[in-house]
Amino acid sequence: EAGVVEGRKVFANILKYVRMGASSNFGNMFSVLGASVFVPFLPMAPIQILANNLLYDISQTAIPTDEVDPEQVEKPRPWDMRQLTRFILFIGPCSSIFDYTTYFIMLYVFDCWNVSTPAVAAHSASLFQTGWFVESLLTQTLIIHIIRTNRIPFLQSHSSWPLLVTSVVISAIGIAIPYSALGGYLGFTPLPLLYWPLLAISLLCYVALTQVVKMWLLQRKWI
Repeated sequence: EAGVVEGRKVFANILKYVRMGASSNFGNMFSVLGASVFVPFLPMAPIQILANNLLYDISQTAIPTDEVDPEQVEKPRPWDMRQLTRFILFIGPCSSIFDYTTYFIMLYVFDCWNVSTPAVAAHSASLFQTGWFVESLLTQTLIIHIIRTNRIPFLQSHSSWPLLVTSVVISAIGIAIPYSALGGYLGFTPLPLLYWPLLAISLLCYVALTQVVKMWLLQRKWI
């Protein structure tokens, strides 16, 4: 019996990882595609994308240690591609919405449209890339705690402490990189003070929207 329960926990955690990776990549595809159309420079440099993915992947290494809600091990859960597809199609674009709000903040609030001279254009590109890098990493890391449970995260269901610690550490690293020596090598620049309260509002709205969409899907028994 203990072996069966443990097997169901393993399956539940595997499904968490697949949902997170697939929905995140699906949303990022729309974000990169849209930004490439109207932004006059690379929305994120290749080395920055690799750094983002590396940090995000590290934050997910603790998923095998995560707690599993009791209802997820009460009975066998079949592998259902239709449920996974619906999850990706509805949850993935939620991140794109706030990627686009970040684009507009960087372009119109912090004047990253300004490419009047080569030096100004380089600064605008670096500032835009830094703003999106931080927002993208934090939203991807935060969404782990929304997707990992069908309940209300942090209130009705708690992650394992290793998963919580890795999420906090990776988020802190992402915030600190633009202000470190490594940030210069990666093409980042320090962000304006106003960026942080705007980012906090975006993150709160993102969590709320994703939770509402998730509950809507659960009510329709689509996931």
